[in-house]
Amino acid sequence: MLDIGFILENRDLVIAAVQNKKGDPVDIDALQALHVKRVGLIKDLGEINRERKEAAASRDDATGSDLKKKAAEAEEAVREVTKELTDLLAKVPNIPSPDVPVGASEDDNVVIRQWGEKPTFDFKVKAHWDIGAERDFIDSERAANVAGSRFTYLKGGIVRLQVALVQWVFDTVSNETVLTEVAKQHEINVPSKPFVPVLPPVMITPEMLFGMARLDPKEDKYYLQEDNLFLAGSAEHTLGAMHAGEVFEEDALPIRYVGYSTAFRREAGSYGKDTKGILRQHQFDKLEFESFTVGERSRAEQDFLVALQEHLMQQLNLPYQVVMVCTGDMGKPDVRQIDIETWMPGQNTYRETHSADLMGAYQARRLGIRVKREGGKKEFVHMNDATVFAMGRTLIAIIENNQRSDGSVTVPEVLRPYLGNQECV
Repeated sequence: MLDIGFILENRDLVIAAVQNKKGDPVDIDALQALHVKRVGLIKDLGEINRERKEAAASRDDATGSDLKKKAAEAEEAVREVTKELTDLLAKVPNIPSPDVPVGASEDDNVVIRQWGEKPTFDFKVKAHWDIGAERDFIDSERAANVAGSRFTYLKGGIVRLQVALVQWVFDTVSNETVLTEVAKQHEINVPSKPFVPVLPPVMITPEMLFGMARLDPKEDKYYLQEDNLFLAGSAEHTLGAMHAGEVFEEDALPIRYVGYSTAFRREAGSYGKDTKGILRQHQFDKLEFESFTVGERSRAEQDFLVALQEHLMQQLNLPYQVVMVCTGDMGKPDVRQIDIETWMPGQNTYRETHSADLMGAYQARRLGIRVKREGGKKEFVHMNDATVFAMGRTLIAIIENNQRSDGSVTVPEVLRPYLGNQECV
């Protein structure tokens, strides 16, 4: 969330952000009134505690007992107004970067660049669901019998491709030489510190999901009422919350993780959309980046994450376009969101496969994650997350772009060492 002082000093900027991000109206006067009330209550509590110390020093037990009761009441009043203020602050979206295009929907997103040549075929191109059925890679019918719609059994060669992708990514982003070369190629001044591989939990508490500013909309999530836990919708939710309440030393940053996790989404509101194949599933696997930096380096860190995304895509030789997401299509906690859309020849269109989200201090302020600067001052870290590969969508792109006339699929060269140098599946 945003700092209350920043909101009160930048009312017009905040109101514009709410409007451009299509958020609910924010009553800044109510925020200010609650803030003033909270400051007053905290001052009153401090005065009561001072009087308690004086009573204790003079051994005035009667006065001390009365003041103890008043202190408890004052603490409760502070808790109540703090919660009320926090709930209102949580509705205020982050401020978009000045270079973010103002727009109402994905139609207003701006293509920054394109890479790769779309493949041509001398046979009738098939969609991945047809190839998957013919090769016995994808079995949605039996999965529907077992678990219902939007679940799939992945089998055989496509499973080996996914495992190869994971191993290759871990090898690549933990290699400092590769990271140095990518940063140098794109003229991005960031440390070449490797990413630490993580297998995170697939469940998360409501408090931590709130801290990540991902609790809403709840209808899109699976909730385990008896345990008061949500199934995580992406690895960055649990990776970002990993350091809640902690204070880093400045020289420890950046801290970079690459997490591999199963993700769960109810896909509420997507009835009838992308029902074929594995593009939109209730359960899927993802590799995700999560990064913690000091504020002045967070923009460069996002650019570096995008450069890494592009490096991996180019190594797989998958045609794509990079898109700057407009205000009306970006997430509430985002300062700046950049997507990658990959060419899917079986569907004759680009489909979103990646996002890179610069959050600034928005999540860290909710989670209480700070950095102690060299001079001793503590401030909130800045956080970035980015898709490495959403496995289902990446497998779709590999299958459709590398399909052969005999129905088999050519394995990208960088993955062959992980498949015993097998050329096709």
